[in-house]
Amino acid sequence: MIIGYFSLDTQALPGSVYNQNMLEKALLNRVLRLIKVGSLKVTYWTGETITYGSGELYAHLIVHTPKAIRAIAKSPTLGFGESYMNGDIDVEGELQMVNKLIIDNQDIPKRLAKLQPITPQHRNANRKSTQAKQIQHHYDLGNDFYKRWLDDSMTYSCAYFKTPKDTLEKAQEQKLDHVLAKLQLKPGMSLLDIGSGWGQLLIRAAQQHGVTGHGITLSKEQFRHSKALAKKLGLADKLTFELINYQDLAKRDLSFDRVVSVGMFEHVGQGNHEDYFRAVDKLLKPGGITVLHTISGQYPGGTDPWIDRYIFPGGYLPTVAEITTISPQYNFRLLDYENLRLHYAMTLHEWLRRYEAHAIWVLKRYDERFYRMWRMYLAVCEASFRWGDLGLSQFVFSKGVNNYLPLTRDFLYPAASPRKPRKGPARAGRPAA
Repeated sequence: MIIGYFSLDTQALPGSVYNQNMLEKALLNRVLRLIKVGSLKVTYWTGETITYGSGELYAHLIVHTPKAIRAIAKSPTLGFGESYMNGDIDVEGELQMVNKLIIDNQDIPKRLAKLQPITPQHRNANRKSTQAKQIQHHYDLGNDFYKRWLDDSMTYSCAYFKTPKDTLEKAQEQKLDHVLAKLQLKPGMSLLDIGSGWGQLLIRAAQQHGVTGHGITLSKEQFRHSKALAKKLGLADKLTFELINYQDLAKRDLSFDRVVSVGMFEHVGQGNHEDYFRAVDKLLKPGGITVLHTISGQYPGGTDPWIDRYIFPGGYLPTVAEITTISPQYNFRLLDYENLRLHYAMTLHEWLRRYEAHAIWVLKRYDERFYRMWRMYLAVCEASFRWGDLGLSQFVFSKGVNNYLPLTRDFLYPAASPRKPRKGPARAGRPAA
């Protein structure tokens, strides 16, 4: 989304601006004239169309009402998001390109930062007592909704593309295998999945590696789906799922050989990261391995107010530095780090394509405002990973010192099969293979 808060000094506007509608137009003009890279076409409610900047046209913005500009001036991210949701603004072209325009024209956020700041919007508090409600706000929209645009396994996290031609189904399967390989599982081990989603990672761990597993979630829809799927696949004796907060699980006398968390850490909330590592410390056996797969930000800061209000209430994207500062306090040793930023951009691009392909279903099941909200969310996230400040971090930690792990990463990337011997006679002077 557009980054930062800003206000415009209306006293500095030309004296020829008399009426309110023209005032809003002048406000937007002042900002968009800062465009130096690419161009943006804007059609105003008056019917007038102006192109700002030069070169490649990023998008065509249609502003239906001056109140949209007032909303953006009050809070750029929240104002633009709500205006698009409400139909006060339309975008012709890819929504992702609006965000790219801001990213490519850093003079805009720099200039806005110098103007009079607006009091930050209220953020959703993330406390243990509110976490279940916040998770259910996002994940309990209905499994039928997610089935429309996720892959067949219902994997709702960054996929792993070995080639750009990989299907989403294949890339998600590769992601599961990539994470499980980092855990270095052996038959008979116990695996805890914190934020187990629709159960796909634990199911594959049991099928491929012969482990037992326990998955926890705060989403009622995910819990019911995971439990039923494990039973259907004959894995009920190996896998259990529970509707519980990770902090409450840590109060029990339990220990696991491995702990994994994929796409859950974003929901822990600012200031709560020590609670997470404290819980993993209690649940993981000494010398055990834990993998943390999470969206990370390039810079410390708050949460996007539009995302916080409408998509992920209480969420927070930590930086790599924040995580690696806290983890040693609980004796977690960093073994490996990988950033799958571009993989997530590719994942989101495919999710958005599938989501738009089911527009009629979403519109009938929910409404146009909901459809536009989720369309914008997926598009903005793709842009933020492809061109912006978001990364997808995979950390591998050991609990304390473990001197019995492989010395190299060869176990993650098995060597290619040896070439088959040449057929036919050997070349002169060279023995046959």
